[in-house]
Amino acid sequence: MRSDHATRSRRTVMTRRPLRVILAFAVAFGLLAMPATGPGASGPLGLLGARVVRAATPDLTIVSAARYDVQPAQQRVRVTVDLTLTNHLHDTKTTRYYFDQAFLNVLPNTAGFVLTTSGSGKPSVTVTRRTATYTMLRLGLGTRLYGGHSASYQLRFDLRDQGGSAARDVRIGDSLVAIPVWAFATDATPGSSSTVVFPSGYDVRVEAGSIPSPTKLPDGRTVFRTGSLSQPLTFFAYLVADRPGSYRQTSLTTTVRGAPVQVVVRSWPDDKPWQKRVTDLLKRGLPALGDAVGLDWPKTDALTVQESVSRTTEGYAGLFDPTANRVEIAYYADTFVVLHEAAHGWFNGALLADRWANEAFASYYAERAAAVLKVKVAPDALTAKLRAAAFPLNAWGPIGTSSTASEDYAYAASLQLAREIAKRAGPDTMKAVWADAAGHVAAYQDPGGTAETVDAAVDWRGLLDLLEERTGTSFSDLWRTWVARPEDLPLLDARDAARTKYSAVLARLDGWRLPREVRDALRTWRFDEASAMLDGASAALDQRAQVATALAGAGLTAPTGTTPLQTAFENDGTFEDVAAETQTELAAIDRYQKAVALRRPVDPANLIMYFGMWGQTPDADLATARDAFARGALSDAVSASDAAAFAWGNAEAIGRGRVLSVILLLVTALVALILITARIQRRRRRRHRHAMMARRLSEGTEIQE
Repeated sequence: MRSDHATRSRRTVMTRRPLRVILAFAVAFGLLAMPATGPGASGPLGLLGARVVRAATPDLTIVSAARYDVQPAQQRVRVTVDLTLTNHLHDTKTTRYYFDQAFLNVLPNTAGFVLTTSGSGKPSVTVTRRTATYTMLRLGLGTRLYGGHSASYQLRFDLRDQGGSAARDVRIGDSLVAIPVWAFATDATPGSSSTVVFPSGYDVRVEAGSIPSPTKLPDGRTVFRTGSLSQPLTFFAYLVADRPGSYRQTSLTTTVRGAPVQVVVRSWPDDKPWQKRVTDLLKRGLPALGDAVGLDWPKTDALTVQESVSRTTEGYAGLFDPTANRVEIAYYADTFVVLHEAAHGWFNGALLADRWANEAFASYYAERAAAVLKVKVAPDALTAKLRAAAFPLNAWGPIGTSSTASEDYAYAASLQLAREIAKRAGPDTMKAVWADAAGHVAAYQDPGGTAETVDAAVDWRGLLDLLEERTGTSFSDLWRTWVARPEDLPLLDARDAARTKYSAVLARLDGWRLPREVRDALRTWRFDEASAMLDGASAALDQRAQVATALAGAGLTAPTGTTPLQTAFENDGTFEDVAAETQTELAAIDRYQKAVALRRPVDPANLIMYFGMWGQTPDADLATARDAFARGALSDAVSASDAAAFAWGNAEAIGRGRVLSVILLLVTALVALILITARIQRRRRRRHRHAMMARRLSEGTEIQE
């Protein structure tokens, strides 16, 4: 997008004014110098008035000073030509040479011829031939112009606007004047001049040919003067003038994809045919364009279409200002130009960034709409002559920066490219591409995520990506042939390599999603970064496979939900966390496998082990670990695995400890029993002795100690 469309002056243009007028007049130049009828001769050796044709250099020369007075109110240009005729022949002693008539070619569409002289005789003028490119006059001199003499005459005639086609060569009215300007002379005769006078209020430009810059008179008139011309018959200018003023305004409502669109057509008051033709084309053409493009009309305010005189250097016929939603269409623009400019309502820099793409598809859809409307159009054909000026369309610069040959090639080539793109993609896919572009939906979308958008309009890179994304077909060959500059070709090579990697990675994702950083790098054609990230993604997927293999080898079920490994993959464009997470998961699997390797059956005969396993549930711990792995609860799996490994790995040590503890407990109990028994016996003896003493006392027996 560089973004030509970003300024108010951004112009989208199409079809220069036909140059047939220049070519036609150039043909006439060769006729301007037709020799006057050969001289008459008189004298003893010749018959009075006899004609002798002489066809070398002019014996009769004509030098003129022509003045063109533009008179719009009369729809004419009054041309006054002051003629100086000179007979360059020399009389002999026996023959006297003279001319009594001459031939002069003037512009076509001329009438009202009057020839006068300040000398003797009654001159006359008659039309001997009229063609589309010139009018041939016979000038009757009214007297004889003898050798070595000159005579002055004044020829007056009117150049008239005959009406008809909007692209006619002569337009003379209050709003517009478009006229050719000639100089008049005989061949190889220098010194003639032409002056053109426009009334005040007109803005005049030279659209073809060359004439010195004009001067402004105090009363506001604009005057062009050639000065003395060394080669009058090579002089030609085509002047176009318009007078700013009020427009006739016509409002219409048409429908684009079911929604009303307001259009205001502003035409010159004296050009009703243009207003009628353009209004009808827009009323029928906008709906056809909308259906073909597949997008709603992108503006909410009324579209203004205004008749104009081309003001571009090369004389372009159309100008579109997307900011003002205004189209200026030249008075001579044909049907194709009108539809092309209407198509710029969509293709104006907001949808597509590059000039070639906007012009290409404005032309393509103008062609499509014309077919629907059943009107004939003549877009630029890509001829062999134009191909000789070929250059990469990416090198097509803003208006005024390229030669006429380059401009002509670019318009024709871009249309041909649009045709080939549309043929390969198909109409429905093209509509889908424009819908993506209008919604700023980029290529390389995440299949499982929400639509990812970009801010800028689609440039030549994004258009290629969208087309290939939508079709699954390569358009790279078209870009290499028509679009890419030499410095763009390495980018296309890098793109091919990166897309190959991208496709390979996509095929392996199996439900995982690449980080957006990868897709953004591809969208912006940062292929070095994209390639590096895709290499990282491929390595990460290798690590995932390593984990999956380890899980399967351990008899574990891979988790069905989002795992920490997947999270690490999807959230980090560098994929550095994936390696760390992989090592963590492999370590956890290893700990489970080590626990399984320690597993042994409980043998009741092995009291040490039996006592060591008493109260332990390592099988249950392994089951818990397996369940935790299946849930992706890595820490729970590790804890359960470690518990099982501890139980089996330390069973005998625990058993010995437990047996020793039992023995110690039994010994302690036995000692305690002995001590208790001894104490009981002592107490019994003491009670027996006390009882004996008590009985003796009761019997009066002396107790002796």
